[in-house]
Amino acid sequence: MNEEKHEHEQHENHHNNHSHHDHHALMIEDFKRRFWISLVLTLPILVLSEMIQQWLGFAISFEGDKYVLFGLSTILFFYGGWPFLKGLFDELREQNPGMMTLIAVAIIVAYGYSSAVVFGLDGTDFYWELATLIVVMLLGHWIEMKSVMGASRSLELLVQLMPAEAHLMDGKDVKEVKVSELKKGDRILVKANEKIPADGVIEKGESHLDESMISGESKPVKRSKGDEVVGGSVNGNQSLEVKVQKTGEESYLNKVIGLVKEAQSSKSKTQHLADQAAKWLTFIALGAGTTTLVVWLLMGKPWDYALERMVTVMVISCPHALGLAIPLVVAISTSVSAGKGLLIRNRTAFENARKITAMVFDKTGTLTEGNFGVSRYESLSESLSEKQVLAFAASLEQGSEHPIAQGIVKKAKEEKLDLHEVNQFEGLTGKGVQGEVNGESWKVVSPGYLDEKNISLPEKSQSEKAETIVFILKGQDLVGFVALADTVREDSLPAIKSLKEAGMKVFMATGDNEKTAKAVSEELGLDDYYSGVLPDEKVELIKKLQKEGYFVAMTGDGVNDAPALAQANVGIAVGSGTDVAAETADIILVNSNPKDIAQLVRFGTATYKKMIQNLVWATGYNAVAMPLATGFIPGLLINPAIGAIFMSLSTIIVAANAQLLRKQMD
Repeated sequence: MNEEKHEHEQHENHHNNHSHHDHHALMIEDFKRRFWISLVLTLPILVLSEMIQQWLGFAISFEGDKYVLFGLSTILFFYGGWPFLKGLFDELREQNPGMMTLIAVAIIVAYGYSSAVVFGLDGTDFYWELATLIVVMLLGHWIEMKSVMGASRSLELLVQLMPAEAHLMDGKDVKEVKVSELKKGDRILVKANEKIPADGVIEKGESHLDESMISGESKPVKRSKGDEVVGGSVNGNQSLEVKVQKTGEESYLNKVIGLVKEAQSSKSKTQHLADQAAKWLTFIALGAGTTTLVVWLLMGKPWDYALERMVTVMVISCPHALGLAIPLVVAISTSVSAGKGLLIRNRTAFENARKITAMVFDKTGTLTEGNFGVSRYESLSESLSEKQVLAFAASLEQGSEHPIAQGIVKKAKEEKLDLHEVNQFEGLTGKGVQGEVNGESWKVVSPGYLDEKNISLPEKSQSEKAETIVFILKGQDLVGFVALADTVREDSLPAIKSLKEAGMKVFMATGDNEKTAKAVSEELGLDDYYSGVLPDEKVELIKKLQKEGYFVAMTGDGVNDAPALAQANVGIAVGSGTDVAAETADIILVNSNPKDIAQLVRFGTATYKKMIQNLVWATGYNAVAMPLATGFIPGLLINPAIGAIFMSLSTIIVAANAQLLRKQMD
């Protein structure tokens, strides 16, 4: 049952996330279509509106023109206004009124009152206001949704990390089966360079496994008989026979999926800045409108007059400019950020980048290159240069698939060294390799081999850094050594410095060992580090810092970082990492450069300030117009035509102000 449930869940996860992604794209198309159709309907509505005719000084009238106006406006109200009407119910159901509620209240009041005027109520219709409000708001939402397509596929991608099929061993026969059909106790064959299909224990064979995307350990790990292996990790160049121990929900990867789900569902649903403004404007509109109606009725004015004043106040309280104030800033900031190597997936997190007080980095592939490369090499013989030592080591290692061998050969190629022909090549199990070059015996061996042969380790090879060192022997003479490490990115140090100068605490959480973590932490001058950390422990670390009052950003690149990226206030993925990390994060560093995080904070701050400015401009007109619309101030009753001019001016100022953001983000 577990297996069937798991297969069903995998299918559901894939289907749901895929649907979410497609749904978002369909919504953008829907807003686009509604905008253009609404714009076409708006033009005749404006031409037939008495107020617009007076304002522009022309007259068009015919028998039944007000019913044509009513008909066009009704189509526009229900078709163009539908997303806002639906949004009103959604926001009220969640008891969290925002932009949709404000727009819906304004268009319902404008349409209801105007329709009543058409059918006999004494007053002026607001169909022109209804039409322009719907068109501007549809345009704003379309722009905004296009600029930030944040449909998360993280869970789908996590599921995809597992291979679809496994090689099930049945006696001497091997047959292909779906991974979901595997049961505890099954024996499976894992061929060279394949992904491990399930958690289990090796029964036969040994190989070096790349577990970096699962555990965060940078160096491929040697696994042999009796060792546990994790589903999703990548096998090296040797076949393995594995006995399945965990499948379905019990597997390591499914536990990571669970952590991501939990973090995503509990992550703070911070309202967008515009939604917060809209929430207050909704309360103000309802309060001011009701107060206007009651006061005029108490003062003895007729119902028609009091109602018209109330409607005018409520319609004016929903600023057209608010519909463009934020979307234009978002569109500009996301496009400029993308040009600078920052992909913004979550707008709220981007707005909140200015609040970051603690930055937690993963190590492997984030602060470090994530590759096992040569950090230094030296000759211990007067007759050999350093480059000759490297060339002999690379010559012996060029036939090996071992990560250390690949690192040495890569360095030799970078140095453009000529490699020697090797005869009688032989592997020394667990200790190194040996062969003949020009009739002489050469070896590349581990420190353990030197201990066995009572050859003392040279002082030069000792280092506080987290390095793996191999030694080169000519005959029985020690002639040199090569040190390898996961090297720190050259941009990491300036990035850490700039973040600390901005007042942030900088931490590192890594699956790597204590020695490696300590060396990297000291080299970069971090405030603290945590080594040997598993995915759930990274999440707990983020929660702990949040409880201590920090506003936490997490930067990572692997599957093991996904739950922490989801939990953090701002999740930042390194572009060179896994798709899972990228899809779980709020922001992606396209160039994988930690220095770009300082840019992120600067851009986020500039964007937030520009949003505030635009909200002030967008609502400033209303702050002046609303009291005038009430009619309470003697001699200062706003004319709808004057209101329309102010409204247009407010929208133009907001659009122009948004463009100034480009200069600030240069």
